[in-house]
Amino acid sequence: MTGNKKVEMIHVKELLPLTSYIRGGCSPIGMKKALPTWFHQSLMEHESVYCSAGQRGLQFHLVPADLLRAAKGTLAVLTVC
Repeated sequence: MTGNKKVEMIHVKELLPLTSYIRGGCSPIGMKKALPTWFHQSLMEHESVYCSAGQRGLQFHLVPADLLRAAKGTLAVLTVC
């Protein structure tokens, strides 16, 4: 649980100034402003994952623990209602 009743995506007009990423190239790593980042708890069930590298069509491959640490992320039970 994140403790939030509601979350929403950043509006596309606010994306570049807030994160330094363009639409389609957003990454949980390296944003201008540190934003809370949650990953579904199933992240840790994978041997490796791919993550956006900050440009459309460019990803990097890493183990889940490294992604969680680099993003300063939190594991959570996430659902869509």
